[in-house]
Amino acid sequence: MLQQERHNQILAKLNLEGQVRVKDLSHDFGVTEDCIRKDLTILEKAQKLKRIHGGATLLRMNLHAIHVDDRRHVYVEEKKIIAQKAVELIKPGTTLFLGVSTVTLEIAKLIYQRNLHIIVVTNMIDIMKIFTKDCSTQLIFIGGELNQAKDGFIGSITIDQIRRYKFDLAFIGVVGIDIYDGKITTYDVKDGLTKKEVLNSSKKIYMVAESAKLELDGNYSFADIGDFTGYICEKVLDDKIVRKLKDYGLEIIE
Repeated sequence: MLQQERHNQILAKLNLEGQVRVKDLSHDFGVTEDCIRKDLTILEKAQKLKRIHGGATLLRMNLHAIHVDDRRHVYVEEKKIIAQKAVELIKPGTTLFLGVSTVTLEIAKLIYQRNLHIIVVTNMIDIMKIFTKDCSTQLIFIGGELNQAKDGFIGSITIDQIRRYKFDLAFIGVVGIDIYDGKITTYDVKDGLTKKEVLNSSKKIYMVAESAKLELDGNYSFADIGDFTGYICEKVLDDKIVRKLKDYGLEIIE
C-alpha cells in the first residue's frame, strides 16, 4: 500500500472513531509501529490530526473568542433553537441558575417573553437587564469579580454566594466538549471554578451549546461530561456521537 493511501485510510478511521492507536493501525496495515508513528508525525505537521500518547486524535480548535462581542453574532439561529428546547424543561416554581453565556441569554429572553413564575439566579449582566422590566419572574443577581468579557461576574465572591443555593435546574454554556477524553472546557480558570460550583449546587444541570462546540477546546478543563445531567443542542447528532455521550450517562436533547 502506498503511503498516501495509508494516510487517507488513517484519516478516514480517525473521522469515524475520533482517535486511533498506533498498535491497532500497525496491525490493520501490516506495518511496524515505527512506520505508523512516522505517518502520524507527517499528518500532524500537515495539521490533519493531533498526536497523543500511543496514537492520535482529531484536531480541535481554540477560537479564543473570549469577549462576548466575538460570540454574540455567531450561530444565532442555533442558539435560539437550543433556548426553545431548554425552556420546555422549566417547571413553575423552579429555582433556575443561568450562567454567563450567549445561549443562556436567549433562554432568559424566552423566560421573560413567557412571563414564567420562577426564580432566576444569574451572574450575567445582560440577563439581569432583561428582568429589570416588569415581569413575574423573580431575579436574584450574583456579583463578584468582573470577567474578561465584561459580561458577568466570577471568582471567590461569586462562588461563595452560589455555594449557599440549591438550584433545581441550571443551564451552563461551555467553550468545548471533548467526547473522547470526556472533558468540558472554558477559557478562564476563575470562570471554570465558578461553573464547577454551579455543578455542585444544582440538582439538574444541562450544557447548552451548539454542536460546533464538539470540535472546539477552551484553555481550562473544569468538569467531566458525566458531571452534567444532559446536553441540549440544536440538531440531531451523528449516532456515534450520541452513543459516546450516552456512555457518560448524559441525557441528549436534540
